[in-house]
Amino acid sequence: MISLADNDRHYIWHPFTQMKEWMEKEPLVVESGEGAVLRDVQGNEFIDANSSIWTNLHGHRHPRITQAIKDQLDRIAHSSFLGLSNVPAVELAEKLVGITPRGLTRVFYSDDGSTAMEVAIKMALQYWQHRGQPRRTRFVAFTDAYHGDTLGAVSVGGIDLFHAAYKPLTFDVVRVGRLADLPTNDNVAAVCIEPLIQGAAGMKVWPAGMLRNLRAWCDRTGALLIADEVMTGFGRTGKMFACEHEGVTPDLMAVAKGLTGGYLPLAATLTTEELFEAFLGEYAEFKTFFHGHSYTANQLGCAAALASLQVFEEERTLEKLSCLSRQLSVGLERLRALPHVSDLRQIGFIGAVELGQYAFADRIGQKVCDVMRERGVLTRALGNVVPIMPPYCLTYEQLDRVLSVLAESIRVVVG
Repeated sequence: MISLADNDRHYIWHPFTQMKEWMEKEPLVVESGEGAVLRDVQGNEFIDANSSIWTNLHGHRHPRITQAIKDQLDRIAHSSFLGLSNVPAVELAEKLVGITPRGLTRVFYSDDGSTAMEVAIKMALQYWQHRGQPRRTRFVAFTDAYHGDTLGAVSVGGIDLFHAAYKPLTFDVVRVGRLADLPTNDNVAAVCIEPLIQGAAGMKVWPAGMLRNLRAWCDRTGALLIADEVMTGFGRTGKMFACEHEGVTPDLMAVAKGLTGGYLPLAATLTTEELFEAFLGEYAEFKTFFHGHSYTANQLGCAAALASLQVFEEERTLEKLSCLSRQLSVGLERLRALPHVSDLRQIGFIGAVELGQYAFADRIGQKVCDVMRERGVLTRALGNVVPIMPPYCLTYEQLDRVLSVLAESIRVVVG
């Protein structure tokens, strides 16, 4: 009898996966989940220590979010947002403006983090055209940045492993590694940054004050600041948004991943009233922002997002995260003495363990994750870095289990 695993290997092409290797091993096929635990088709249980690629905030099958989607489904699943509006999209926009940094007043919906950044990039470019400064066409982005996989987002991305193959399709950007490298000319449309921490680069933490100083540079030069809060948003860093740590309001901010609590694909780009007003005009002026998606502001996704924000309030999630983050910090520190642990990094409920100076081809991080999987804990390596980013519903006992399995797995692989 042909199994689901066999059919997966026969029919499916997985993202960010070397399929030759994939087809030589047994896939883990998830069937169900509850809280911080996933179950495969054979009944094995795994702690979801990377929140299903950093999306799941409150746990799988959270009753409030599940019920909100069911209730919305009884009304309508989706209708076009082009020339129409809908109830949960309006309610969610008001909520987002209320919790994001002061000064962000407008919400443009899209589908995922990459498209939210694509929207921000296009808005920034068109804004300067409407303001009569068409020379501002350059974008500044940082070394090792990752902003998604659509072509605009790839252009501002800075990880050659992911982006080099598509160079002929992208536009040139000014690539900098630090604030001192920022350009001195006046043709910059915007600067893109992952605030406080670069995710896909291996959880690299920016120096304290860097974001605040970048905001000041943008204010001096007139360039717009685009904050990619796709990973850092909705509590991951200990505050609702990473920009809050340094009192920064960006001109455009992209959110996705945790927006719906990890239930459905939905993203948003928030911006200021000043930027929004530059697009207002008579029909024949063609100042319209000509961008949109078939599933923009999908009602099911907006309903899930509204429920997720209610959970933050009802369960006092940020307070709970403060305690969990302290336990994560203590647990990570115990790993410092393990063989080949070269660095530990943490912001809020984001942890990362870097293993030595191994070559990429050694796959050390992935080997550690493979051993962790054998012991019932799932996460996904970033090169030689093993990230720990569990759902916020994780118990103290489960967190201890994650960290002890990580320690055991490091010893097995490199000890």
